[in-house]
Amino acid sequence: MRKRRLGNGGLEVSAMGLGCMRLSPGHGAVAGTRQEMIALIRAAVERGINFFDTAEVYGPFVNEELVGDALAPVRDQVVIATKFGFQIDSEKDPHPAGLNSRPQYIRESVDGSLKRLNVDTIDLLYQHRVDPNVPIEDVAGTVKDLIEQGKVRHFGLSEAGAQTIRRAHAVQPVTALQSEYSLWWKRPEEEIIPTLEELGIGLVPFSPLGKGFLTGSITEKTHFDPEDNRGSFPRFSPEARKANQALVDLIAAFAAKKHATSAQIALAWLLAQKPWIVPIPGTARLQRLEENIGAVAVELTPDDLRELDAATAKIPVYGDRYPAALEQMTNR
Repeated sequence: MRKRRLGNGGLEVSAMGLGCMRLSPGHGAVAGTRQEMIALIRAAVERGINFFDTAEVYGPFVNEELVGDALAPVRDQVVIATKFGFQIDSEKDPHPAGLNSRPQYIRESVDGSLKRLNVDTIDLLYQHRVDPNVPIEDVAGTVKDLIEQGKVRHFGLSEAGAQTIRRAHAVQPVTALQSEYSLWWKRPEEEIIPTLEELGIGLVPFSPLGKGFLTGSITEKTHFDPEDNRGSFPRFSPEARKANQALVDLIAAFAAKKHATSAQIALAWLLAQKPWIVPIPGTARLQRLEENIGAVAVELTPDDLRELDAATAKIPVYGDRYPAALEQMTNR
C-alpha cells in the first residue's frame, strides 16, 4: 500500500483508510458479528491499510471500543482517528443532544476515547462539527493543550468552513480536514481545497462512494433499515435515487472502459486530485474492502480526468445531502 502525508505535521498514512462507523450498531444493521468486524479491521491491516476512522458518537461509544479491540495487537503500526463535539447524554440513546465543544467537555471526551480505544495517545483528533457557541480559538487551544500533555498527536476539523479553518490553524496547526468529497459532491473544490492547499492541510474525504450510491448497489427500489440514517437524507429519497441513476450509469460505463469497478473509479478519481487526499470508504465486507484497495492501483490519465469531470459536470445531482438541521452544522 502506498503512503501519503496529511498536512505539514508529518502524519503519514496509507493512501486509503477505513471508515469504521457502520461496523457497529447505531447506524443501521451490521453485516456480521462483532468478532467478524474485528476480523475485517485486522484484514485491512494485513492488506496495508494503517489509517482507521471512528468517533465517540458512533454507537455511541461502542465503535471506539470495537476499533480499540481490533487494533490492540498492532497499535504501533496504525493511525487511529476519532472525534469529539456532539453532546451525548446516555449510552443507550444513539441520538446526540446537539453540539458541545466546550473545553471541559472536550477534555472529558478525550479521556473517554483514550479508555475506549485502549491507547495512550489519539493520533488524530477531529472536532466532529463546528460548535457555533464556542469560539474555534478555544477549541484549538484546548486541543493544543492536549497535544502538549501527550494525549493527542494531531488536530483535525470536520465539515468546517474556510474562515474557521484559518482561525483554528492560527492557534494550533490543523493536520487534516475531514469532509464529504466525491464525484457527486464537488463543492469543496470551490473554496475548501484551495484553502487547504495554501495552509498545508490534508483532506480526508468521507462518503467517497456517495454513501454507497456511486457503486451501483443502491437503486430507487432499495429499502433501508429503519436505523440506517441514509433513509432520512433527501438525496436518498426514491425520487432522487431514480434521478441520480444517470451519474451512476456514467461512472459504470467509464469503469468498464478502464477494466475497473465503479467504486474503484470513484476512489481513483479522488486519489488523482491531490497527493494529500486520503479517502476513507467504509465497508463491512472483505470483498468490498479488497475492491476498494484495488483503486490505489488504478491509474487515471489527465485525459481520463478531463473526460470524467466534463461528463459528470453535465449531470445535475438531485436532493440535498442532509435534512436541514444536519446541513446547518456544515461549512461553518
